[in-house]
Order: sequence, then structure tokens, then C-alpha cells
Amino acid sequence: MLDGDEYSRILDVLGNRNRRRILSLLRQKPCFVTELSERLTLSPKALIEHLALMEQMEILGSYLDDRRRKYYYLTRDITVEVSYGDRGEGKVARAVPAQAPGWQSTLTLVRRMIRAREELVTNLEQLDQDIQQKITDLARQGGDLVPGEEELDLILALSQADLTLDELQEFMDLGRGPLLDLLGGLMEKGIVERGGPGYRLRGIDEG
Repeated sequence: MLDGDEYSRILDVLGNRNRRRILSLLRQKPCFVTELSERLTLSPKALIEHLALMEQMEILGSYLDDRRRKYYYLTRDITVEVSYGDRGEGKVARAVPAQAPGWQSTLTLVRRMIRAREELVTNLEQLDQDIQQKITDLARQGGDLVPGEEELDLILALSQADLTLDELQEFMDLGRGPLLDLLGGLMEKGIVERGGPGYRLRGIDEG
């Protein structure tokens, strides 16, 4: 039986759209970090934070496969039932003014906000499709410069944000040695460079 604090934490998890998307994917099958990032078009930093939170709450578990990739899976599913209705007892009838102050203007604002949200969701879905197309184009254009799938995954991770070695290791599911080898190779090709505490793509316009 969950106590009040646990209910609140569960509702906090479900209140975030990206965490709901992660749970929806993991209901289908276990996934590793790179797979989740590609399917959700979510930045590595944000994804890792969401996964760490849900693993800490024991909603998710993880294991390593033969290739040392870290897979996440649901340890328990969440079903929320909402009951809404009048309690009946002790109910007191109360008249509501037909023209309460600000009533109509507030409803108008709510309608506009709902329409704006729907438009944003539509635009976001289109943007996700455009990003996937550009990722496909990037893989095609890389040619001999980026010969391996792991190199491409690393580049795509850094295209979203500058990342530290620990963050890259979590995202790539690689040992420190192989990851440093990949980074070294991309640095020799002039694709990646050190930036502050981590790594970044060279020559990328921040705007």
C-alpha cells in the first residue's frame, strides 16, 4: 500500500510527458539508452536524468547484455484510476452568479491555451520526423569519415549537447577504454574536440 508521499512521487513521474513516453516504450520491451534517445528524440542529458530518477524510485530496473549495453525495463507498471463525482452527503446547494467576475475571460484564455498546446504538439511531432530524416541523411553523408554505428551514435549525442566523459559513457553503454578510443579517433579526424569539462562537436554553430 502506497503512502501519501509515495503517491505524490508517482504522480510527479507521470506528470512529465517525456517520462510517460519512456514508460510507454518500455511497456513494449526493454531498451538501451541509445535506442530510447533515438526513438524519443530526447537529449542524452535529459534522458539519463529521467532514467536515473525512475530507477531510484524502483519503477525501472537495468541489466547489461553481452555487449555491455545497459538495458532498462519496467520493474512495476503504474495504473492510475481516477474517480470523480458528487459525494452526496452534506451537500449544500449554492447558487453561482451567472456572470462571475473574470469567468468568461478566464474560459477564453483556457481555450486559447488548449489550442496553442495542440498546435505545439503537432509542430513537435513534425519536428521529430524532420530530425529523424536528418539523422538518416547524416548517416548517408558520413561515408568513410564515420564508418561505424558507434561513431555515429557518439556524434548524434554530442550534436544535442556538450557532454562529459561520464555522461557519454552512460549514453553509449561502453567501457571507458573503448569510449576514449572512439573519441580519440573522432578528434584526430577533426570532428570532436575537448570543451570545458567534457567534449563537443567541432565547428558547430550554437545558434
